[in-house]
Amino acid sequence: MKSYCQNSSLNECFSFFRRMKRGLDVVPDKYTFPSVIKACSNVSALEEGRVLHGVTVRCGTDGDVFVGSSLVDFYGKCGQIGCARKVFDGMSVRNEVSWTAMMVGYLSFGDMAAAKSLFDEMPKRNTATWNAMIKGLVRSGDLNCARNLFDEMPVRNEVSFTTLIDAYAKGGDMAAARSLFDQLTHKDLFSWSALMSGYVQNGKPSEAVKAFSEMQDSNLKSDEFIMMNLMSACSQLGCSELAKWIDSYMKNGSFDLRRAHVAAALVDMNAKCGNMDRASSLFEEMPERDLISYCSTIQGLCIHGFGSQAVHLFDRMINEGIRPDDVAFTVILSACTHAGLVDDGCRFFELMINSYSINPTPDHYACMVILLGKWGKLESAYELIRSMPVESHAGAWGALLEACRVNCDVDLGEVVASRLFELEPHNAGNYVLLSNIYAEADRWSNVFNVRDKMSKSGVRKVPGCTYVESTMAA
Repeated sequence: MKSYCQNSSLNECFSFFRRMKRGLDVVPDKYTFPSVIKACSNVSALEEGRVLHGVTVRCGTDGDVFVGSSLVDFYGKCGQIGCARKVFDGMSVRNEVSWTAMMVGYLSFGDMAAAKSLFDEMPKRNTATWNAMIKGLVRSGDLNCARNLFDEMPVRNEVSFTTLIDAYAKGGDMAAARSLFDQLTHKDLFSWSALMSGYVQNGKPSEAVKAFSEMQDSNLKSDEFIMMNLMSACSQLGCSELAKWIDSYMKNGSFDLRRAHVAAALVDMNAKCGNMDRASSLFEEMPERDLISYCSTIQGLCIHGFGSQAVHLFDRMINEGIRPDDVAFTVILSACTHAGLVDDGCRFFELMINSYSINPTPDHYACMVILLGKWGKLESAYELIRSMPVESHAGAWGALLEACRVNCDVDLGEVVASRLFELEPHNAGNYVLLSNIYAEADRWSNVFNVRDKMSKSGVRKVPGCTYVESTMAA
């Protein structure tokens, strides 16, 4: 029965359970029920579990501590916290598993006060109890209390450390995460993955790669999650040689490259590292291409100057029936901006609104303003910003101001700068851009007036500061 519950579907488990009940000499006992109840817990099968609860009562096994603990766990995982408490209170004998199951039920239900109260009442706690409470505190955002509880633990294991390593990493404190990691005597794949993921999430891809090298030196074999983190780090670094090594390592290892998320990560990594031939080959080999894999390839083409191919691929995606979302349109509008494809950019912008009923975000407007402004269509860009149904976006206005500088349009530049002074009164970059527009038009009295206005407003130019000039030069 236990084997069926661990390796088969719930229907198969119940089919075998019914056959067992029909046997003349086979009666379900206190060893049978926990496995079947756990199978219901795993898939939150509330009705089936309730039926089993009734059967335990008829068979007289509901008073057993293991059966009772299983029922508490089941009701807790199904969100029936009242039923879980009723079973718990009715148990004549409770062990650490019973108390922990009830506490976890409260944690899952979001009742931290009840969970903490039960934790404090427990006559005896095991490591799983401590870990569950720490995890609950982390999920509720109380990292300080979680750390205090961690420090109080009589015995800590890899789960204890990894929970806090992951929490510190997600909070941006990689120094604390690394310090805890270094204290861990036995480092498993989960702890290495938590550390690497933290470095990637916090924009420290080089540290993630170093951690991977350390893990290899410890003779641990990488799993899929480790490699996903390494690929993300490589994507951030844009290192072509590392991407080729990872690609080869995974191809020659025991990794299933046909799995959608693995294939998508390989496509994204190769595309961002400039290995476009390999990225395109992997993309075409994918058994199913989704929105994410399309966007990764399109973005790679955009980054490396293949704007026309990016447009072609986006059109192909639509023809294959894949519905683009707002992020996908940001990607393709950026591609059009970089490649100077004004007509295609306008086509996609209208398609987004008219065919897919997607309301443009400030980022969409900014892309269009940069695209129009970069190619001298300043009036069109200005009218587009004025038509925005959402609150005006400083980035879009800033892009237009830079376009005015590039095209020496003083009159529109003054109008745009005036709006920016309202939106960002303390942004020195706006004043500098307007000053540059005047300077290039040899209107030096206006240059001095702008500098005087900066001084009176208490705005100081940050040395080396630029606004959107790097974007416009792309």
